[in-house]
Amino acid sequence: MQSWKSRAASADAVVSHITSGMNVFVHGAAATPTPLLDALARRTDLVGVKLWHLHLEGPLAFTAPEHAGRFRSVSLFTGAGLREPVAEGRADFVPIFLSDIPHLFTSGRVKLDAALVQLSPPDRHGTCSLGTSIDTARAAVDAAAIVLAEINERMPRTHGHTAVPLDRLAAWTAADRDLPEHAPLPPSDVEQRIGEHVAALIEDGACLQLGIGGIPNAVLARLEGRRDLGIHSEMFSDGVVRLIESGAVTNARKTIHPGRTIASFVVGSRRLYDFVDDNPLVEFHPCDRTNDTNLIRKIENVAAINSGLEIDLTGQVCADSIGHRIYSGIGGQMDFVRGAAMSRGGKPVIALPSTAAGGSLSRIVAQLRPGAGVVTTRGHIHWVVTEHGAVDLHGRTLAERGMLLASIAHPDHREPLLAALHDLRRA
Repeated sequence: MQSWKSRAASADAVVSHITSGMNVFVHGAAATPTPLLDALARRTDLVGVKLWHLHLEGPLAFTAPEHAGRFRSVSLFTGAGLREPVAEGRADFVPIFLSDIPHLFTSGRVKLDAALVQLSPPDRHGTCSLGTSIDTARAAVDAAAIVLAEINERMPRTHGHTAVPLDRLAAWTAADRDLPEHAPLPPSDVEQRIGEHVAALIEDGACLQLGIGGIPNAVLARLEGRRDLGIHSEMFSDGVVRLIESGAVTNARKTIHPGRTIASFVVGSRRLYDFVDDNPLVEFHPCDRTNDTNLIRKIENVAAINSGLEIDLTGQVCADSIGHRIYSGIGGQMDFVRGAAMSRGGKPVIALPSTAAGGSLSRIVAQLRPGAGVVTTRGHIHWVVTEHGAVDLHGRTLAERGMLLASIAHPDHREPLLAALHDLRRA
């Protein structure tokens, strides 16, 4: 279907539909509509526009200090481009479970006046796809008064709940540009050891949830000998493709979406984007489905692998901030920690290096930093893994938890941790 190109407009013309004071959703991750954001930043006539979004990729001109008062970013999960503006008070952050975000839009609690999205080209039925990121974009497209799009020739057409009819769009611009890529990097020695410990917990037939980065890659690299693994995750990256191609992932034992790899968004290399393009065995669903605890619990043997920035000796996990400084967001960690805990045979895992700052700081601490956000509570914690081992804290006393966590801390930091336990009269 080529006629859509003749009806495309410039990016500047598309964002002319935005007026001052609007609430505007911005598509995120690999689907960030950069040409529309650049055009929006060129608008000098706008004031009081709120931009609601998850993690955004690429240049973010609207975050520059000179745009203060014109655009106000509201991160529902932030990334590198927004950390400084949030810390400086030029942007806002909302702590919220990923699974709860779609309802903000569909309920009208956040009334969206417009949505800026990146789509695949329409098929012969005149239907585009939300491509690599369905997550909260599905709800935004359904709820926003107007939808404005970048239709990118290189955006994969994905299956699942991803369809957006062309006639839903108020205006669109045409593009033919590469998506942002995150090629997998070789895991470090520490990540390799963590990967070994986590992989030892995963049995044939397990259903995996995991993210992107060295630790997930190290885990996945050690699972090629497993059989009938499944994927039900808010996101995945290149390592999952290798497991599918090796035959380790078949999704055959899943009770929900059997035979299908399920995700809400993907981020990775062009190889990953090509893999999901028009692949009927990979389905994308909004995050209020992928991360629905009541659905996750119905899948057997869910192995949910998440991370943290620090964990205290009682099992409280900080994953969204470094002290008061917002680093990322709550995301889907608690959705899957709880869902896996209720899954028959499930294993919620928090995996993290034992140290930071070149070994000078322990990530296992007597108490969290002031301002640190508790994402996984000590009531929800189960398995914790570092390069020094794996321990299960579920059902353990405070004293037992402290001793177990100290045992997988870096040896250079164990003595102070044990001394802190003694001072608390738990050792």
